[in-house]
Amino acid sequence: MSRSHIRHELSKLESCLRKEIGELANKHQIKLESKQSSLCEIIEVLTQAKLCDEPLFCRLTKLDAAFCQLDIGLYGLCADCENEIEPERLAWDMLEQRCAECAENYEHQHRQELRLNH
Repeated sequence: MSRSHIRHELSKLESCLRKEIGELANKHQIKLESKQSSLCEIIEVLTQAKLCDEPLFCRLTKLDAAFCQLDIGLYGLCADCENEIEPERLAWDMLEQRCAECAENYEHQHRQELRLNH
């Protein structure tokens, strides 16, 4: 996939997420101009509103990371080991940040942290 095609697909996803963000902001009575605000501004507003546990917040931060990675030429590389993320993982989710092996390790560590915190 070319950089321009990836950017186009990420932009389409961004449009969809911005609509959902507008609905989330209305639901929680948060003043947010989701169409004019940058992704960083939206992330900051949602953080201040303590909505970091929302699945939409996670998708938004991954989208922001994907745009940044694309800009610096690192899109498609694992955030942990820097190897290429398997094409089928990126085809399934363009916002994927880890290769299969690192994703498995991350999930295992995250489950351990959850057990220790409860």
